[in-house]
Amino acid sequence: MSDLDQLTQSLARNLKRWRGERGFTLDTLAARAGVSRGMIIQIEQARTNPSVGTTVKLADALGISITTLLDHEQGPHVRLVPEIQAVRMWSTEAGSASTLLVGTEAGGPVELWSWHLMPGDSSASDPHPEGTVELLHVTAGALTLVVDGEAHTVPAGTSAAFEAHVPHSYRNDGSEPTDLTMVVSIPPVRREGR
Repeated sequence: MSDLDQLTQSLARNLKRWRGERGFTLDTLAARAGVSRGMIIQIEQARTNPSVGTTVKLADALGISITTLLDHEQGPHVRLVPEIQAVRMWSTEAGSASTLLVGTEAGGPVELWSWHLMPGDSSASDPHPEGTVELLHVTAGALTLVVDGEAHTVPAGTSAAFEAHVPHSYRNDGSEPTDLTMVVSIPPVRREGR
């Protein structure tokens, strides 16, 4: 079985599991995530590989990290994630990439990301659920962080924090690669009817 097949199977199994744990019908999850009911059915039957954007929307709607949605094999206290198991979520032909390093569900989903942006590349994100916070630290180059239409220059050595329930994007307007580490904290989702 290829890595892609394993990822598709894990996503199908975990989406069904978490949808059930939240008490969400297909229609409820579709409405919360802004993803069609048909797409959710295809994902749960492991018949499709959704885009990164669709995967993020589903994880956000369920109130879990992408890590948990893709694979729920977490140990009791310490979980080590070797570099080979980190999940590349986005990349461009120019060499830009974002990699989900590790995540947890403690107190609501928390994700740790590594980003590499080549000059001229950018990545846009849909708004996350209300209460979501992103923290980032630029380690090389300069990042143009656009939050709700307002651009902020974040040079190497500088950190930023923002509420991510509005449209936002990450851009490299410079001539050198930009590297950053980011933490995303998502508020927990309560079971339907509670």
